[in-house]
Amino acid sequence: MTLALVDIQSGNLHSVENALRAAGASDVVITADPDVIAKADRIVLPGVGAFGACAANLRAVDGLEAALRRRVLDEAAPFLGICVGMQLLADRGEELGQYEGLGWIAGIVRRIDPAGTDAKVPHMGWNDVTPVGEHPLVVPGEAYFLHSYAFEGEGVIARTDHAGPVTAAIGRDTIVGVQFHPEKSQRYGLDLLARFLEWRP
Repeated sequence: MTLALVDIQSGNLHSVENALRAAGASDVVITADPDVIAKADRIVLPGVGAFGACAANLRAVDGLEAALRRRVLDEAAPFLGICVGMQLLADRGEELGQYEGLGWIAGIVRRIDPAGTDAKVPHMGWNDVTPVGEHPLVVPGEAYFLHSYAFEGEGVIARTDHAGPVTAAIGRDTIVGVQFHPEKSQRYGLDLLARFLEWRP
C-alpha cells in the first residue's frame, strides 16, 4: 500500500512521516508529483503556517490540485488532512486576507474568537477531542492543538472547547481532516493514524 505524504513546503513533514511509520505505514512517499499522487492508495496532506501560503504552495505545483481532486473525490482514495491541511478542505480561509480553499467540504476558516477572556489565541496545548456522532477514525480523547484559525461549516465530526466550541475534525465520504496534530499527540495520535491506515470507507 502506497501512502503519499503531500509536500507543500510547509514544514513538519518528517515528524508526520515518522508518526505514520510508527503507526504501521511501510510505504510512505513524500511527494508533490501529481503522477505519484494519482496512483497512491492513501493520501495525507499536512500543513503548518498560514492558510494562504499553504494554498499558494499547493497550487504552485502544476497538476497537483487536479490530481488530488481526481484521486480523492472521483476515485475515493482515503484522505487525511492535518492542521492547515484540514483547513484547506474549506471553501476559503480568512487568515491575513481572503484565500480560496479546495472547496471539498463547505465552510470558512476564521480566526478563533473565544468567549472567555482567559482563553488565549493561539489555541495551544492539549485539549479534549469530543466526537459529534460516530466516526470510525475520530474517538474521544486528548490531542495536541496549535492554531489561531478554525473551520466553521459543514461536516464537523468532532469539537474541542476553547472558551466555546472549536472544530477539531471534519469529514465526508473518504475524507477526514483533523485540526490537531496526530504526530504530536502521543498514543492518541498514533492510534488515529493506525485507524486511518486500516480504514476501508
